Amino acid sequence: MKQILLSISLFCTLGMQAAEINITPDSSLTDAVRKAREMRRLGKATEVTIHLEAGTYYLYEPLRLRPEDSGLTIEGDGAVICGGMKITEWKKQGKLLVADVPDFNGRPVDFRQLWVNGQKAIRARDVIDFEQMNRIRTYDKKNHILWVPKKAVEKIMKEPYAEMVLHEMWCTSNLRIKSIEIQGDSAAIRFHNPEAKLQFEHPWPSPMTPDTKHPSPFYLTNAKELLDEPGEWYHDIRGHKLYYMPRINEKLEMRNEKLSATVPVLETLVEFIGSAEHPVRNITIKGIKFCHTSWMRPSEKGHVPLQAGMYLTEAYKLRPSIDRPNNHKLDNQGWLGRARAAVELRYTENCNFEGCRFEHLGGSGLDYVIACRRGKTTNCTFNDIAMNGYVCGSFSPEGLETHLPYQPTDFREVCTGQEVSSCLFQEVSNEDWGCVAICAGYVSGINIEHNTIHDVSYTGISLGWGWNRDLVCMKDNKVHANLIYNYAQHMYDCAGIYTLGNQPGTIISENVVRDIATPSYVHDPNHWFYLYTDEGSSNITLKDNWTPSEKFLKNANGPGNIWENNGPQVNENIKRNAGRK
Repeated sequence: MKQILLSISLFCTLGMQAAEINITPDSSLTDAVRKAREMRRLGKATEVTIHLEAGTYYLYEPLRLRPEDSGLTIEGDGAVICGGMKITEWKKQGKLLVADVPDFNGRPVDFRQLWVNGQKAIRARDVIDFEQMNRIRTYDKKNHILWVPKKAVEKIMKEPYAEMVLHEMWCTSNLRIKSIEIQGDSAAIRFHNPEAKLQFEHPWPSPMTPDTKHPSPFYLTNAKELLDEPGEWYHDIRGHKLYYMPRINEKLEMRNEKLSATVPVLETLVEFIGSAEHPVRNITIKGIKFCHTSWMRPSEKGHVPLQAGMYLTEAYKLRPSIDRPNNHKLDNQGWLGRARAAVELRYTENCNFEGCRFEHLGGSGLDYVIACRRGKTTNCTFNDIAMNGYVCGSFSPEGLETHLPYQPTDFREVCTGQEVSSCLFQEVSNEDWGCVAICAGYVSGINIEHNTIHDVSYTGISLGWGWNRDLVCMKDNKVHANLIYNYAQHMYDCAGIYTLGNQPGTIISENVVRDIATPSYVHDPNHWFYLYTDEGSSNITLKDNWTPSEKFLKNANGPGNIWENNGPQVNENIKRNAGRK
């Protein structure tokens, strides 16, 4: 039987009652939140803090925080909120370990990530070293066929659920393979829909073909025949079996019966659910680790992104192009969806995260989705995340073509006054290589300050959206004193700090950007930058940013941008002061 221990104390100096609810990992988080809600409703307390004892709290569905929970604090030093289930019973099968995958909450489980003894394992693929990826041969848009070398696909001819991950300039596509036909020394690959239609109809980004110097690389995954390296795994969804090839150090753990795997079963752990008239207010979460989530859309419908992991739901080339007053002609249309995150907030005010960890995640980390005001994310760590780390604001509503200006009639929709500061981002975007550490779209008054970002696949900080210089809802944003290095691990057409759109009053200052990665397989080895104001960027000030050289790009910018004292000559004190505090 689950128990909740309750203690109440009175703070006379504040003239209010403050209750404390203490729970253990055997207790229900949902029940604790409901108990706090009822205490406030019945006038027994005006402020409630839920203390989580150290340990792991497994969920069977997301914890939902509503307007009735406003004023709540949830804290726990050493507490982990987990969206996974453990697998500990293994049998040997040659070089492999095999485990049964039990149902979860009454249903069979599918998953795209696995962690073994706390370390992320590799979903079986045809290359361990990405420098060894094969290259495409021909890209047949008319017939929706991708031609590749025959030798690249010989192992997976009979695999039912194999996938291709295709490198495309600034994005990667996850494509479920429908059929493979061998012709001579080449193979014609067809894909399932909807991603096949999206992949071959959308013009940007596109794969590079062999008539360029750098034809697009790809790798193949999710096939048992590719399971041939220590640390790799494969899930037989039909047979409910998990196959894993242990690393050398894990063989001893197996003998000692200490080898434990975690399979993610949830996409989201916590949801803040308010409305424009009744937002969720004044909730603070402290010292909690959020871990072990997945995002299953790529297994069900593929994943063809436009940028920063925002996936296309429909897209095609325009003939003739559209004339746009105040902007250059538009040659394509696109509508977008958004990946799930471990923690999602909608319609909130002053909802904050302090000293939390977002780690071992298969979607994004923390996402202020819509209508969030004045939330702070401070002293948090974002580590081992498949997609974006911190996300904030709209990236075009689902019904708005993504190149149209976004200026909502109800400004409450816009995320305003957010802050992300003194946070660490590392090993973010380690599956969807086109994602970024900090991803802010249509936002107003965001403060991105004193963060350290390193070892990310693409851009460090992306600010703005729309590819349009028209006046929109963005303004008064601040990117200050961040340290960004070892970025662009897999993708180019990138920068340490990247902007889009018209953002009056926005200031990018005293940041340090250095040490870009140099993968051999990018589409254009010279197309990378420290600072990058992209299409429509207007009314932005960039000053006193330290970079090793003045490798900047100003692409199709609008008016009003100010560039002042950026480069290696910037004061050393600025260089020393950047980064997490």
